[in-house]
Amino acid sequence: MIYSGSAIRVEALDNGLAELTFDLANESVNKFNALTVNELAAATDAIKADSSIKGVLVSSAKGVFIVGADITEFGSLFANGEAGVIEWTAKAASVFSAFEDINVPTVVAINGIALGGGFEMCLSCDYRVMSSSAKVGLPEVKLGLFPGFGGTVRLSRVIGIDNAVEWIAGGSEKRPDAALKDGAVDAVVAPEMLRDAAIDLLGLAIAGKLDWKAKKAEKLAPVKLNMMEQMMAFNTSMAVVAGKAGSNYPAPVLAVKTMQKHASMTRDDAMKAEAAGFAKAAVTPQANALIGLFMADQAVKKITKKHSAKSGKVIKQAAVLGAGIMGGGIAYQSASKGTPIIMKDIRSEALDLGMGEATKLLSNQVAKGRLTVPKMGQVLSSIRPTLNYGDFGSVDIVIEAVVENAKVKAAVLSEVEGLVTDDTILASNTSTISITHLAKSLKRPENFVGMHFFNPVHMMPLVEVIRGEKTSDEAVAATVKLAQQMGKTPIVVNDCPGFLVNRVLFPYFGGFDMLVRDGADFQAIDKVMEKFGWPMGPAYLLDVVGIDTGVHAAAVMAEGFPDRMKPDYKSATEIMFDNSRYGQKNGKGFYVYEQDKKGKTKKVVDPTTYELIAPVVGERKEFEADEIIARLMLPLVNEIARCLEEKIVDTAAEADMALIMGIGFPPFRGGACRYVDQMGIANYLALCEKFAHLGKAYEAPALIKTMAANNQKFFG
Repeated sequence: MIYSGSAIRVEALDNGLAELTFDLANESVNKFNALTVNELAAATDAIKADSSIKGVLVSSAKGVFIVGADITEFGSLFANGEAGVIEWTAKAASVFSAFEDINVPTVVAINGIALGGGFEMCLSCDYRVMSSSAKVGLPEVKLGLFPGFGGTVRLSRVIGIDNAVEWIAGGSEKRPDAALKDGAVDAVVAPEMLRDAAIDLLGLAIAGKLDWKAKKAEKLAPVKLNMMEQMMAFNTSMAVVAGKAGSNYPAPVLAVKTMQKHASMTRDDAMKAEAAGFAKAAVTPQANALIGLFMADQAVKKITKKHSAKSGKVIKQAAVLGAGIMGGGIAYQSASKGTPIIMKDIRSEALDLGMGEATKLLSNQVAKGRLTVPKMGQVLSSIRPTLNYGDFGSVDIVIEAVVENAKVKAAVLSEVEGLVTDDTILASNTSTISITHLAKSLKRPENFVGMHFFNPVHMMPLVEVIRGEKTSDEAVAATVKLAQQMGKTPIVVNDCPGFLVNRVLFPYFGGFDMLVRDGADFQAIDKVMEKFGWPMGPAYLLDVVGIDTGVHAAAVMAEGFPDRMKPDYKSATEIMFDNSRYGQKNGKGFYVYEQDKKGKTKKVVDPTTYELIAPVVGERKEFEADEIIARLMLPLVNEIARCLEEKIVDTAAEADMALIMGIGFPPFRGGACRYVDQMGIANYLALCEKFAHLGKAYEAPALIKTMAANNQKFFG
């Protein structure tokens, strides 16, 4: 043994070869934490000290190569400011450079995922051999960062500026064929041939049949373009990257600027430039939020795992009651992820619509090359449309997705309960109706749970699993397990009007209605909130959700929380409803909807809207963007705080992820709780006090006041 640690070992092989193996103890994957970086430095020193070594093979003992840096360590590291980040990054990058400078050829065998720091390690090697089942990439921009262990320096010299910019600013994972085409890897082989191929390549380098010294040298030198060529390449790239990233995501642009700065430098100077650029990105609020979002996602996964572990139930057969668009979407999602499903309705026309929805979604997958025609047929055959309950005696879970009417749902649920086994789980895909209330019609309320999908089902990742007063842990766990099988992220919440997502969304809509009442232009509000980061402003969102749906849900919220969600005025949204302007579904809402030349729906401003709402709005006036933001965001965030107070949702991480996945809360802001943390709890409380005259929705809840008194944060 040449070197042995807790993350890395170096062993002698035949013919003067040494193998450096990543194998992080007590972890299912390899990652670059402080321990691994330190051990890489020690292992490198050990290799350099052994004059008998003629070449080094780099490998992984796990199913992946290296998934990247250990993001859990970023918080404490980045808290030291730019100077501290530069010091840490430069130190880690110097370890990679020291390995790169080993005076023998090095070949890495990439057996699985090699992302971020994992692929930067691969770039430090002279040659890269990739398994046909592996993936590589530099996805740091998704965390508001860019590569900081030499990735921007090496990749731009290995594959050229244009390709490197696309890899780094795009942040996407690359399959073997794309990596080979761009020159990021030197060979792609079948998994079973990987090790032998890497050793053979190493042998050729040692024998002098490959110029490994030239491979090292190209990464030590400036980019092989003159200044004019560099300027043209970077100017073109910058315009494209800035256009795609937008002002809310600075990391891609910072990455390109950094690459341009160090393109004419030798490696060690270029590394200093990379460290400085990386530090600028690391201290941005966007990086803080996106890293926090990643951590919240990991926390939710752990919570979900704990929930599903409470059920020993194996869900082999599901059923959905109610076809149509929603039922068809649920059936498609279940079948496409491997769980057969029965789709039952009382009308054959509805079944045709449901099967048509599933067929359309599958056909789109085929058209995009993500699915074969035989696989499409296999998925469709696992959806069984039926007009009767004949096979319901063998289903493990039934998802009710009929019309959003409490009496109808109760009747349907009561009927199906008598036709399934005693341990079959019943789940209602309701968006507003109390699970506790619906359970009153059931003989086995402990087997009943809410399972709220978001529309469109195939695109929206969130499923709310709602626990009623009598819902058992087994029912919750089994429903969580099914949501996971369907490729969704389940978040468990307790029963209340609107549950979690709708309960916090409708105060936001209430803030919008009040602003319009007070004279704000709904178009101006939309523009401000879209600039804030929402995918669409509140008027446009209401049109997309369906104004009839919105009015119905708002009535449920008003009944449940009259002190802050029952308006004492006629709103512009109600005017739209009264005039049968339901939004996109019938072509008219706040906006009107037309088909463009490509057949896509586009929104168009309609002067009639202003005429219709004129009787219920005040004199038109302009509001500052900050006031518009505050008047919409305060009611939403305050309601999240109340949901945490009341244990509707258990953790801030789950609350933030629900908003990100359920209603498109701006990811670069990290969620409502992270938004407060970044603003500062004292500043947030002061904002509540400034607008408290607008009503109960704007008054800071007890949780916010307590946190402010103790200078606390939601995270950390």
